[in-house]
Amino acid sequence: MALLEVDNISVHYGRIQAIHDMSLTVEEGEIVSLIGANGAGKTTTMRTLAGLLNLSGGSIRFDGEDISKTKGHIRVVKGISLTPEGRGIFPSMTVMENLDMGAYALKDKSQMAADFERVFDLFPRLKERQKQLGGTMSGGEQQMLAIGRALMGHPKVLLLDEPSMGLAPQFIRQIFSIIKQVNDQGTTVLLVEQNANQALAKADRAYVLETGRITHSGTGKELLANPAIKEAYLGAA
Repeated sequence: MALLEVDNISVHYGRIQAIHDMSLTVEEGEIVSLIGANGAGKTTTMRTLAGLLNLSGGSIRFDGEDISKTKGHIRVVKGISLTPEGRGIFPSMTVMENLDMGAYALKDKSQMAADFERVFDLFPRLKERQKQLGGTMSGGEQQMLAIGRALMGHPKVLLLDEPSMGLAPQFIRQIFSIIKQVNDQGTTVLLVEQNANQALAKADRAYVLETGRITHSGTGKELLANPAIKEAYLGAA
């Protein structure tokens, strides 16, 4: 049984169907990447898994439980945390206040000091800027804060939507290195990413999404070597 099982889901915006009978699985301990062109439905998929959009068909199971109709804040409690596209930090709150918000759903607050230290070990820059307002930080620092905030909730699966978007190359390398560290520490990761080379290189398995439909799947290495994927997403024939 997979940790996350998506079975033939469909999602509509009004009369427009954005996701068509999508099925995918994420096994515990994996990094699974979802790649595709702009407008393919990647962010819609992530928002649906997080409970921010309703299904119009199909089902979602998490840790053996049907969560198809479960509200988003309950999914956080169950172990699904989303780092949204655009980061979505609270700009008028400090780094510490943003991180504290990530732990709002925890019933046992006794481990929060250890949780802060874990985040600061992953992101030393956040430790240096604990009292800084989120809105005054660089894009890379804000992405670190967004991931750190999500980790404060002890997720079983971390949904990362375009973590490298708009970042300088040195931050991109750092973010992907940290994603691997987070996974090595036991957090399962579902990654939506425009940088297909990095996404596939880090993935145990991956899916390609085109106009709301899964068109290819396989290991990260298999898709990196696929000539059609190379031509469409990797800048090589």
